[in-house]
Amino acid sequence: MDRPRNAFLDRGLYVIARCVACIIQGLPPELALQVGKVAGALTYYLDAAHRRRALENLAHAYPQLSPARRRTMARASLQHLGMLGIEVLLTTRMIHLRSWARHVRLVNIQAVLGLLVKPSRKRRGLIMLTGHYGNWEILGYVLATLGFETWSVARPLDNPYINRWLLGVRERRGQKMIDKKGATTEVTGILENGGAVAFIADQNAGKKGTFVDFFNRKASTYKSIALLAMQYEVPVVVGYARRLNDRFTFEAGVRDIIYPADWRHADDPVFYITQRYTAALESVVREAPDQYFWFHRRWKTRPRGEGVAQTA
Repeated sequence: MDRPRNAFLDRGLYVIARCVACIIQGLPPELALQVGKVAGALTYYLDAAHRRRALENLAHAYPQLSPARRRTMARASLQHLGMLGIEVLLTTRMIHLRSWARHVRLVNIQAVLGLLVKPSRKRRGLIMLTGHYGNWEILGYVLATLGFETWSVARPLDNPYINRWLLGVRERRGQKMIDKKGATTEVTGILENGGAVAFIADQNAGKKGTFVDFFNRKASTYKSIALLAMQYEVPVVVGYARRLNDRFTFEAGVRDIIYPADWRHADDPVFYITQRYTAALESVVREAPDQYFWFHRRWKTRPRGEGVAQTA
């Protein structure tokens, strides 16, 4: 059972967060991003648990690299987290119809836009995936700014006041958020009506997940995405948004589209879909590994007989 939260503490943290946000939003974007980068670097040096986990994950993923290079990547990963937090605060100010093209370069998305703009009577639904890489928040925000309706499944923050505030930021341009807890009914209704649903697809799925290859190790991955794609016969799109520099500029694109015809005759369609989109995510991460969340517990659950992951 979850422990009851301290409402007074939650409100206090919310007030502090809003005050910090006001200061950040008053800075030039480049300076604000540097603040986030410095905060991330401090986290690397002060947070031993996350630093250790990132270094252990990188040792498995890039055994050919020197320890010094892996330390640099781990530090950059936490700097990326700090910059991402700043970017979320800046997004409503920076991204609108007249400005988005100055900040986001779209790559290889024509096929996806074609799926999104089909007349409602011809739509069959769409599943869109990305990972804890780059700035995944900007993907849905830009699509909403351009008038494309999408629903994103996300875990709410523990602090209800901060969660409500950031939910408003995410939905400012029309993107709709779905609480991960109990999302099944909403997601199935959206797909039945030809809508597009987005997931973060690189989270540990526990003992009931499907184990697929991800950076030289088996990783427990949720079956639900593949099962939904099979049930509703919808394409699965693997997308990404990576930062191009230390300014508010990104490349957003599509790495793979898995169509129903691709898995229809597979021996194990659930495994085929899950492994293919996981491989696509890995290929994206390898192009800019410093922008991946190496400190999260992606490999926590191990296949039976392998034992407990050291990175848990």
